[in-house]
Amino acid sequence: MKYKIQNGYLLFHTGDGFQAEKRDLYIEGDKIVKIGGIGANRGNQADPSDMTDEREYQVVDAKDKLVMPGLINMHTHAYMTVMRNYADDVDFNEWLFQRVMPVEDHLPQEAAYWSSLLGCMEMIQTGTTSFVDMHMFHGQSPKAAQQAGIRAFIGRGLVGEDLYQDGYSRFKEALEEKEAYENDLTKFILSPHAIYSCSEKLLGQVAEEAEKLNMLKQIHLSESQTEIENAIDKYGKTPVKYLSDLGFLDKNTILAHCVKMQQNDIEILHGHQANIVTNPASNAKLGNGFAPINEMAEKGLNICIGTDGTASNNTLNMFREMGLLSLIHKGIAQDSTAAPAQFVIKAATLNAAKALSMEGKLGVIAEQACADLIFIDLHAASLFPNNNIVSSLCYSANGSEVESVMVNGRFVMRNRQLLTIDAERVYYEVNKIVNQCL
Repeated sequence: MKYKIQNGYLLFHTGDGFQAEKRDLYIEGDKIVKIGGIGANRGNQADPSDMTDEREYQVVDAKDKLVMPGLINMHTHAYMTVMRNYADDVDFNEWLFQRVMPVEDHLPQEAAYWSSLLGCMEMIQTGTTSFVDMHMFHGQSPKAAQQAGIRAFIGRGLVGEDLYQDGYSRFKEALEEKEAYENDLTKFILSPHAIYSCSEKLLGQVAEEAEKLNMLKQIHLSESQTEIENAIDKYGKTPVKYLSDLGFLDKNTILAHCVKMQQNDIEILHGHQANIVTNPASNAKLGNGFAPINEMAEKGLNICIGTDGTASNNTLNMFREMGLLSLIHKGIAQDSTAAPAQFVIKAATLNAAKALSMEGKLGVIAEQACADLIFIDLHAASLFPNNNIVSSLCYSANGSEVESVMVNGRFVMRNRQLLTIDAERVYYEVNKIVNQCL
């Protein structure tokens, strides 16, 4: 399809940060091919060699809308969506070992598909066009993402002592998924679970395989005080130093949480150019605290945002997460200028694209970038009046303002109607799972 999006504001990023401008946008297939002037009032006569045959394009009227890059949720467990509000107000050990893991152990494969599809539905409805997922049910997360038409970076969780022995069944599934499902929208990431569930040997093997296969890798890191204490007792070093000494950290590594930074951890992460994903709602809800984002930002670390799964968040709503991130860190620092809106929006778009090796393709409105776009209703009561559109995305938006969503040049939601997911079927199937498994 070819689309001309007109009459709306476009959110651009320049050397001065994000700003909204009233411009036209031309899309052909899966790419943005041209950014035009202000409708018919362009001021300067167009170069005849650059004239566009307007008749080729389906016009999308974006009057009273902000068109911005789709948000990128950098850490999820979409299969957990069925566990929303299931294990609340309990300590971390009870949450994980007595509530979440028993459900995971009894969740059928097909149930993980419907649960993941529900997660994709929520993400689309709240403006997420790409997500990074760690899952444990073979093939279900990629199948759900492809049904939804959302962009996904997916990894089968890996655990064990040796990647080629006790850890091989999961590693084999990871490679089989890559072979069966990888395409322009679905990519795969090697995903060892954590330093306490993976041996030193396995983590080294994953690092070697990632380099050999040219794959990104992700891991949970420094999420709780217990993890820190156990690592120091067992290895005589922090989890960050441990991974550094293993040769695991580099610019292709995505680290979820990083709440408990010790000693020289931040300097080590900066030296390796590793990517940080903060999950403020999940980290707060489980009583683990907050990543030292202000200090990390001062050191120049690439900071991204994730929701984590709904068992701990309890949403997959990136607008909620963006607002929390800014407010929490202003409060911690007792500094109203900390974690400003410009920083937060960049973390949810451009920084995430960098972490995914998709700079210039995702998280930005630019010629030849992927046409992953969301349409925000600027006449929503929560955003009106539009005194500062950029600030409103961080401090006022709640996700309900998302009217339409395009991924790779294809509308997956338009005028708040889902086009790729049968919502009633999803609700029916998820209700069956709840009755059977929870």
